[in-house]
Amino acid sequence: MGEEVEAQEFSRGDRTEYREKVRRCLDVFARMLRDARFDTDDPMTGLEVELNLVDEHGDPALRNAEALEAIADPDFQTELGQFNVEINIPPAHLHGDGLATFERNLRRSLNDAEERSAAVGAHMVMIGILPTLVDGHLDDASLSPNPRYRLLSEQILAARGEAITIDIAGRDQLRTTADSIVPEAACTSTQLHVQTSPAQFAAYWNASQAISGVQLALGANSPYLLGKELWRETRIPLFEQATDTRSEELKVQGVRPRVWFGERWITSVFDLFEENVRYFPALLPVTDEEDPLAVLEGGGTPNLAELRLHNGTVYRWNRPVYDIAGGVPHLRVENRVLAAGPTVADTMANAAFYFGLVRHLAESERPLWSQMSFSAAEENFHAAARHGIDAQVYWPGVGEVRATELVLRRLLPMARAGLEEWGVAAEESDRLLGIIEQRCLQHVNGAEWFARRMHDRGDEDRWDALRATLLEYRERMHTNEPVHTWD
Repeated sequence: MGEEVEAQEFSRGDRTEYREKVRRCLDVFARMLRDARFDTDDPMTGLEVELNLVDEHGDPALRNAEALEAIADPDFQTELGQFNVEINIPPAHLHGDGLATFERNLRRSLNDAEERSAAVGAHMVMIGILPTLVDGHLDDASLSPNPRYRLLSEQILAARGEAITIDIAGRDQLRTTADSIVPEAACTSTQLHVQTSPAQFAAYWNASQAISGVQLALGANSPYLLGKELWRETRIPLFEQATDTRSEELKVQGVRPRVWFGERWITSVFDLFEENVRYFPALLPVTDEEDPLAVLEGGGTPNLAELRLHNGTVYRWNRPVYDIAGGVPHLRVENRVLAAGPTVADTMANAAFYFGLVRHLAESERPLWSQMSFSAAEENFHAAARHGIDAQVYWPGVGEVRATELVLRRLLPMARAGLEEWGVAAEESDRLLGIIEQRCLQHVNGAEWFARRMHDRGDEDRWDALRATLLEYRERMHTNEPVHTWD
């Protein structure tokens, strides 16, 4: 969502000033990429998980303020909807027991938070879309009270000039409209961060784009929205539509969407920031007092506040991140593809697969992206979102292949090699990648399990079945047994 902002109105002058400042930040960023010392000595990785809140019946609990007050942990933060919270796990190095540290921290934090939030009637569920949401939950009243969310909603609706249309066809058909961006709050994700040098950033981003379809096929966990069975990862079309600032006429003209897979392989991190500035008008034109050039020439590290805020309102599935830690700048790829859940074990298996595979591909002698078109990667992405574990994807040297077969035959060994390059212990690598292997062999992920259980309850009322299945899902989530073992 970008940086914290306060409720306000923007004038034409604000927008002109902001555009000029963003472009100045971009020029300074280009100079930093040439001359500045970025933190690249021992790259860190990061993990964020967005969670849903439900009551004891499995219905949404619009109580994130009360839950956060009860949890009283700065690692937990508000999210767009009152039925959402987010947890930020402290960054870690992967070498040694980095993955195990992530897992321990995530499990401990979730267990503690669940115990405290349960006292205010809010239970945590790691799932991509809360299946018990109804139309009434997706209006302005469900927005979290933080001013930035209402302001962002107002700006997106103003840019669009009409209500947002949600139109998704899967096993069922859903067509509805919204007068705010609250439908975006229905999408909860796992965000994986990998730090990289400026020189290697393009390779890590390109590799992340190339494997996004496979990630979705393996980790799909959002099959239901508003009582309808839609895509296996319905988050993808929902998020794309819920934050679309374009009218139908602008879509026809080829104006780019703010939720964007992209359109080409890149050669530098600068390409992405420059595209964001060139293609997308400001949603939140808040100008900071810092003179980034003066700070840089004075030996400091500029915040580039306007560039970072603008970057936070362009929702790439693999987002470039410029940040500062200890006064030193660094770059990260933020992988935003995956849904939350189903369990901490599944989440860490997804993380291990991504971290290992992206490193192996990014540092291979012959880049994967030199062997496939960008459009093929995008087609893989949407095919996997639609079909999940059943998806067929394109892979260089193989052609069209079932994603699970590709993973078993080719990608798991690559991911294992990448984790070894990170310095992950073989025992830890085998344990987590073994979950991915069994998911492929058993042909089940979160979305597939949920849909099968719903089909088993096909003679029940749809909403009763959704609540019952979600409560069963939540109970199994707390066992931390991977989803492929649930049947």
